[in-house]
Amino acid sequence: MSAPIAVRAATRADVPRLAATLAAAYRDYRWTSWAFPEDGRAQRLHRWAEVCAGLAGVDAGTTWVTDDCAAVAAWSAPGAAAPAADLQAVLDRDLPKAFGSRHRVVLASEALAAQGKPEEPHWWLAAVGARPADRHAGRGAAVLQPVLARCDAEGVPAALSTYTSTAVRWFQRAGFAVTHATRTAVDHELPVWTMVRRPRRTA
Repeated sequence: MSAPIAVRAATRADVPRLAATLAAAYRDYRWTSWAFPEDGRAQRLHRWAEVCAGLAGVDAGTTWVTDDCAAVAAWSAPGAAAPAADLQAVLDRDLPKAFGSRHRVVLASEALAAQGKPEEPHWWLAAVGARPADRHAGRGAAVLQPVLARCDAEGVPAALSTYTSTAVRWFQRAGFAVTHATRTAVDHELPVWTMVRRPRRTA
């Protein structure tokens, strides 16, 4: 029997490694080639991971990693406070640059996906991924567990959006169910599924 996978909250010192992990994990994700312009795509993807999952999630205490940062899960907590002014300035400056000409359609598509979110306060999964060499080893599921366990203990749902049927099936194994299906805004190029996991009763 293998030992449990150690998972902990990410720190500022982890940001370079966790951003590299997410950039590697998302490199072959269909959303990536849709969301980021081809020019400088690898750099754009890395900056998105660094800012959203790294700086924003770490500062909020809502990004979890394995000890070696080989897997990452970045969440937004229900009722989360607004980012500090300096971080908000980074988000406002760097995210439009990262998405470039795709920024407007990415935001519009996120708004469409939001139609399937729970009405009550909930945790929102911004990103999850493992290094390609560490896939299929339970690491991705492991970094989800701190928040899912908290959702069960506090009676709070978790939600996310995803863009491939393969990801839908993976999240279904973690207890998520599709609540809304649409396609990306403007171009209708990609399917978008919103998924919600209702809290499980704990003893």
